[in-house]
Amino acid sequence: MTVFLVFNCYTINAQKSGVETAGDIGFFVVPVAVLTVTLFKEDRQGTWQFTKGFLLNQALTYVLKVSINKPRPHDQGDYAFPSGHTSTTFQGASFIHKRYGFKYSIPAYAIAGFTAFSRLDAQRHDGWDILAGAVVGIGSTLLFTNEYQLEHLELTFGTIEGDYLLGFRYIF
Repeated sequence: MTVFLVFNCYTINAQKSGVETAGDIGFFVVPVAVLTVTLFKEDRQGTWQFTKGFLLNQALTYVLKVSINKPRPHDQGDYAFPSGHTSTTFQGASFIHKRYGFKYSIPAYAIAGFTAFSRLDAQRHDGWDILAGAVVGIGSTLLFTNEYQLEHLELTFGTIEGDYLLGFRYIF
């Protein structure tokens, strides 16, 4: 038995706008940058957490697109809900936020927000598609990601003769 996946293709009569092209670039830049950061930091646990979240995000986005099959605005094709560009960029931005802290995620969130805007501007999606993409992307991160802990810094807890001790341990 042979199964073929057929995607609804459509012709674009005009060239993409600069905003749409920049959003397409953000779609690739965010996940590649996040993966690169985890590899340069030698954060194997973070790399694995990002990968699991990324794969879940892509699977959920695909399943929702195919099962709901919402048409795109202005008859530009099908499979609009949720926005894959938005879910991918917000998954990467929220991973940085959850794993390394908010201040490091600000540029990624800016790119994710611009990418979402570019999908609206190009009339590929409506607001519900964008919102759903952000929820799927962020939700995929929240399931697998925990805060990055430096291996040489540890919170300690102990008891001695009924007294409780709380402290930090730093290993050189």
